[in-house]
Amino acid sequence: MTESNIARGFFVALLLAVTLAFFGLIWGFMQPIFWAIAFGIVVYPLHARLARRLKKRESLAASISVIAVVIVVILPLIGLGAAVAREGAALYERLDTGELGVANIYTRVQESMPGIIALIRRVGIDPQGLQEQAQSAAVTASQYIAQRALSIGQGTLRGTVFFFLMLYLLFFILRDGPQMVEAIVRALPLGDQRERHLLGRFAEVSRATIKGTLVVGIVQGAIGGIAFAVLGIGAPVLWGVVMALLSILPAIGTALVWLPAAIILLVNGQVFGGIALIFVGVFVIGLTDNLLRPILVGRDTRLPDYLILLATLGGLAGFGLAGIVIGPIIAAFFLSVWHMAEQEFDADAQAQVPAPEPPAEA
Repeated sequence: MTESNIARGFFVALLLAVTLAFFGLIWGFMQPIFWAIAFGIVVYPLHARLARRLKKRESLAASISVIAVVIVVILPLIGLGAAVAREGAALYERLDTGELGVANIYTRVQESMPGIIALIRRVGIDPQGLQEQAQSAAVTASQYIAQRALSIGQGTLRGTVFFFLMLYLLFFILRDGPQMVEAIVRALPLGDQRERHLLGRFAEVSRATIKGTLVVGIVQGAIGGIAFAVLGIGAPVLWGVVMALLSILPAIGTALVWLPAAIILLVNGQVFGGIALIFVGVFVIGLTDNLLRPILVGRDTRLPDYLILLATLGGLAGFGLAGIVIGPIIAAFFLSVWHMAEQEFDADAQAQVPAPEPPAEA
């Protein structure tokens, strides 16, 4: 082994060690870093147009873009979170005191639909025990929401630090984004064309996933919350937000909220309200998902629906809320890298095929 190879190997080992040490140093702040990058990718096209109008004054344009993100996105989310916490605490109190009458569902079902009770008993299910489990689950769920609201309030200092750190990083990502991308392309040893392709896929999938998830979630949650408010179902803002969060699960997500609510309305004798809620859930909320999701997510990410679902669920399990974006990005990278490998191996195979011999002269 030559001296230059030894020096190069030692330098690569040092590079890896320093890189791992740096990521270990900032690991506790990866959440604000990730959301700053994600918001930067989504906002950058608008920021670029603003910078051109301001004659390339990038710092001023980045400042205006950050303020716009705070006004349009952050402040409404803070107000929505406060409303959800308030309604969650009120819902827990009503369930705990029995004001909502969940404990009497079995009696009402037995009076109005005795055939269903008989059918359930034939299957071997104890309706009384099922009712107690439903009551316990409802109280536990509302208690969890109230406790999460309390923990969010107790973690205000940490959340505030992360919030301002995210905005601070967002400013520099918007202002210096192209220079950062060029530095990454120069540093990575994958070949400039591959690196630009992977970074482009990262931006495409991030923008499409955030845009699609937000738009689909907001539309479905708003429709569900309005329907709950019109039908007189308690805590419409809370249930609208829950439906917006569950909308990441295609087809079945929001049904986990509006279908039980419709059944409870039917059991309570509110037949019109129950049928109306089922109609809205199937033909309005469901069609919204089927129409918007392929346009906003599938078309831009160029990922099949089943892969988006699996990647989103895996991302949520592994990374929490940020996994909604990280999961599809990893899936897109998986497909892109394997496509590159396919092209590479195909080119190598074609290079190894011997050229055909020229035909013998007559």
